[in-house]
Amino acid sequence: MNTPLSGKLDDGGHELTQRVYYEDTDFSGFVYHARYLHFFERGRTDYIRLLGVSQGALHKGADPVDAVAFVVRRMEIDFRSPARMDDVLTIRTKPAEVRGARMQLEQSISREGDLLATASVTVAVINGSGRARRLPDPLMERFLDNGRTADAAKE
Repeated sequence: MNTPLSGKLDDGGHELTQRVYYEDTDFSGFVYHARYLHFFERGRTDYIRLLGVSQGALHKGADPVDAVAFVVRRMEIDFRSPARMDDVLTIRTKPAEVRGARMQLEQSISREGDLLATASVTVAVINGSGRARRLPDPLMERFLDNGRTADAAKE
């Protein structure tokens, strides 16, 4: 399997493959529960990257009011089955709703088709001063175009 480092866009979302390393596990050999946050974050970050958005460039707006940053406002995780060292995981990320100053993303982690964990994530959009701001229209279009691609494939 030769998957690009940042994963791939498909079906209105993103898919990323990650291996579980020793550092991801606890004394039992299972993935430590907090490490799932890391896997979900990597999925969200690479999804945004493949939409053509450089978060580093967004943060460096000439004026702090023009800067854009994404912060997790709420996250609900359902752990279903443990991952283990050397497992190869698939992290899926797809937008459920993108509007105004927030995004609702649905994420999952699976191993060989077996669902291990799901997350519902609310991401707030803020400026360089930490105040809520609307997602800029060009960014909004990238998320919406990715979602429309999935809708067209279903028809």
